[in-house]
Amino acid sequence: MSRRCEFTGKGPMTGNNVSHANNKTKRRFLPNLNDVTLQSEALGRSIKFRISAAALRSVDHRGGLDAFLAKAKDTELSANALKVKKEIAKAVAANA
Repeated sequence: MSRRCEFTGKGPMTGNNVSHANNKTKRRFLPNLNDVTLQSEALGRSIKFRISAAALRSVDHRGGLDAFLAKAKDTELSANALKVKKEIAKAVAANA
C-alpha cells in the first residue's frame, strides 16, 4: 500500500533530523493519511479512499465527494478516484 493521497497526490518528503550539535541525519516526512468512507449522493453509495487530512478538509469545504471530484484535476487523482469521478459524471448526466 503506497503512502500517497488518492485525491491530492501528496507523498513522502525527505529532510534532515538536526541535533543540538547540528548533526544531520536523513529522515522522511510522511503524509497524514486516513482510511475514510465517503458518501456519493449521485451514486447513492459509499466509497472507501485513503486520503490525507488536508484532502478530507477540502472535500468538506467544497460540499462533498461529488463536488470535490468534479473540480479535481485528473492528473492528481489516483486510478480508483478517477474511475469514481467518471461514474459520478455519468450518473449526473443521466439524471439531468
